[in-house]
Amino acid sequence: MRTATTLLDRYRVVAGTLLRVVPALLLMQHGAQKLFGVLGGAGGSGGTVPLGSLLGLGGVLEFFVAALVVLGLFTRPAAFLLAGEMAVAYFIGHAPKGFWPIQNGGEPAILNCFVFFFIAAAGAGPVSADALVFREGRARRHDDLGA
Repeated sequence: MRTATTLLDRYRVVAGTLLRVVPALLLMQHGAQKLFGVLGGAGGSGGTVPLGSLLGLGGVLEFFVAALVVLGLFTRPAAFLLAGEMAVAYFIGHAPKGFWPIQNGGEPAILNCFVFFFIAAAGAGPVSADALVFREGRARRHDDLGA
């Protein structure tokens, strides 16, 4: 008889992959708003932000670095950068509006910060470009040593 734990273990890889991909895809939408003016654009105005501004840097991180996390490529450093960006976003954009995140609208930034921090610590998992690249790299090194 299967236990609930055994059943849930079957979905660990799927759950880990979804936890990596979904938040990164959601963050990419924010970057697309800032950089390309799509999905309502920056601040809902349909416009973009200046690329050299702090919001422009945020847009680059949110779109391009989050895309690395979606692909699972250079996942640990990319996720670490995104965790830091979300912490900065919270303290610059939300904390000045009040102490409690429920009052200052900062819950998504805090949640994203800790999700990306977890991904940085846990890595991309087996369904990722990192796993493919490093698997091939290990095999190649092993073949070179055996030859």
